[in-house]
Amino acid sequence: MPFDALTLGNPQDGAPTLRLLGLDFADLTLPAVVARLAARPADAPFSYVVTPNADHLVRLARRPALRPLYHEAGLRLLDSRVVARLARLMGLPAPQVVPGSDLVAALVGQAIAPEEPVTILGMPAEAVEVLRRRTGLNRIAHHDPPMGFEHDPAALVAALDFIEAHPARFTFLAVGSPRQCMVANALARRGVARGTGLCIGASLLFLCGLEKRAPQPVQRAGLEWAWRLAADPRRLARRYLVDSPAIVTLLRQEARLRRN
Repeated sequence: MPFDALTLGNPQDGAPTLRLLGLDFADLTLPAVVARLAARPADAPFSYVVTPNADHLVRLARRPALRPLYHEAGLRLLDSRVVARLARLMGLPAPQVVPGSDLVAALVGQAIAPEEPVTILGMPAEAVEVLRRRTGLNRIAHHDPPMGFEHDPAALVAALDFIEAHPARFTFLAVGSPRQCMVANALARRGVARGTGLCIGASLLFLCGLEKRAPQPVQRAGLEWAWRLAADPRRLARRYLVDSPAIVTLLRQEARLRRN
């Protein structure tokens, strides 16, 4: 029987939504999202948040088998000013943009007390210690699974078991996409974990200063991708120069379908 995110106290319930590229995105401001997530109790059935960007949306078009990971999330937020602007230029609806890094910073700064337990999957232990010092969070349960753990049944189960054994109102899944969504979906289906999982990639590294985000004017201009590409061209060149530009074709196709 298919998993139904609505049974999990879905934080997207009742929120205005806009459909884009096959996903129903919550059309909410950052403060509204923070308020919804902060209102979920620590013992609520596990639900998770995804923040697709252009790279994720292109991957979903190429690998449809990944779509349930996003459809079954409790909250879907668009994490791309570029996608939103391109969609509007083509006459498509576009939800408000809530970058995952902004969401994490707001939750840590406004909704999580220093004494509250949090669980982190991913990141080196040294980075977690820096995060602890910079944020004051002092009850962090941390597990850093090995590379390729999603293909190793024992390592994947160990990651799931760790999260279930360390319940927290917020669990940060920082192991990259689509791995973090696979973990979140597996936790929801197992039905043991509680609270809210956040599929947030490198957001905690930005928060603890180990990776630097683009200045605010660059972010507002929709050029954060160019900033990150310049900082790490070897790792990000294919993502931003080869894969992600396919989003233009996907949006054009959707615009044509809606006109017909």
